[in-house]
Amino acid sequence: MNKAELVAAVSETSGLSSPQVRTALDSILDAVSAALAAGDEVRLVGFGSFSTAFRPAGHARNPRTGEPVRRPAARTVRFRAGEGLKRALN
Repeated sequence: MNKAELVAAVSETSGLSSPQVRTALDSILDAVSAALAAGDEVRLVGFGSFSTAFRPAGHARNPRTGEPVRRPAARTVRFRAGEGLKRALN
């Protein structure tokens, strides 16, 4: 499911128009991104939590050529599924 399909599904089930849902979804994603950029954790009870983690620099290998490549250090996002999401999947 891509963003447009998600907007259409939420619009259909909520009774809101697609532009309203798109605006709300964009606002949610902006708020989550800003919180993660500030180093905060975002917890959505029953769904899961997003947090940041530091990935140290290291070595990787180009899968096409086999040539070693240096991977720079970076912050990355981690997601941990909540119990409600886990139950919905199983």
